[in-house]
Amino acid sequence: MATISDVAARAGVSTATVSRALNGKSTVDPALAARVQEAATELGYHPNGLARNLRRQETAVLALIISDVENPFFTAIARGVEDLAQTSGYSVVLCNSDENMDKERRYIDVALQERVAGVVLSPTGRSTNVDRLRALGTPVVAVDRPLPDATGDQVLVDTRLAAGNATRHLLDGGYRRVGCVTGPAGVRTADDRLAGYLDVVGEENALYRRAEYRAAGAKTVTLDLLDEAHPDALLVANSTMAIGVLEALAERGLRSGRDIGIVSFDDAPWTTLIDPPLTVVAQPAYEVGKAAAGLLLARIADSTREATTTTLQAQLIVRRSSRKPD
Repeated sequence: MATISDVAARAGVSTATVSRALNGKSTVDPALAARVQEAATELGYHPNGLARNLRRQETAVLALIISDVENPFFTAIARGVEDLAQTSGYSVVLCNSDENMDKERRYIDVALQERVAGVVLSPTGRSTNVDRLRALGTPVVAVDRPLPDATGDQVLVDTRLAAGNATRHLLDGGYRRVGCVTGPAGVRTADDRLAGYLDVVGEENALYRRAEYRAAGAKTVTLDLLDEAHPDALLVANSTMAIGVLEALAERGLRSGRDIGIVSFDDAPWTTLIDPPLTVVAQPAYEVGKAAAGLLLARIADSTREATTTTLQAQLIVRRSSRKPD
């Protein structure tokens, strides 16, 4: 089997030049790089990928840092990342930041310590910082939410547009006091979904509350919204919050569809099992994960490529929770 030394001898260059040429470094003269490539082809030389990783002290492992492992949206993203990574020879380590900035920071530190090949990250908020990853040359791709500086590779869903469409669907269905239960300020998805709602109803007609992306918080603010603003329909920012909203309705003796229209983001498995089934804004979570893994692998292969933002669209799936009774 030919070695890098054989290629160097055939091309009349050093082994370091062979390494730089075969790795596509721009510092190698094009004519020299062509000579190296010709020598490698003649000798049937193929770089040893594992050895290259060991020299770089880099592993064939990707870190996936998601915001909430209990949320089916993020588990579907994880499946998309893993499926594509596995076919490319990479393993995936799953980390749950739990919407907690300190946990997110610790997992970023772990990714650096373990010298992972790259990171897919769902940022927890405006304070997310990936400067250390970038400084040490570890590629990172943001999913669901952009990084605070809005730079780098990212895969997003246009949830502002989707929230506007869902709000318009409720108004077209005859509801007149449409409210919104969304996530915390500073979290891009929560802000975008509220913005989409406001695009349609206008600030002067806004009835909304914010809470953490958790069922308990959503229940508390929904009870307050029901008692203070008396909405006849609600747009809910994700399926975890929807559980809290439904609990609040039950506590007040109200039924979705019959008494109050409900549309929630994310088509969780349970949304078709309740009565009435829940109208949802379905996000292509699996496709988000696959697209993110694809961008990360492309970045690992070529660190000089231009940053890419991929924006996918959500789909409104109408069921009985957003239909007024005849």
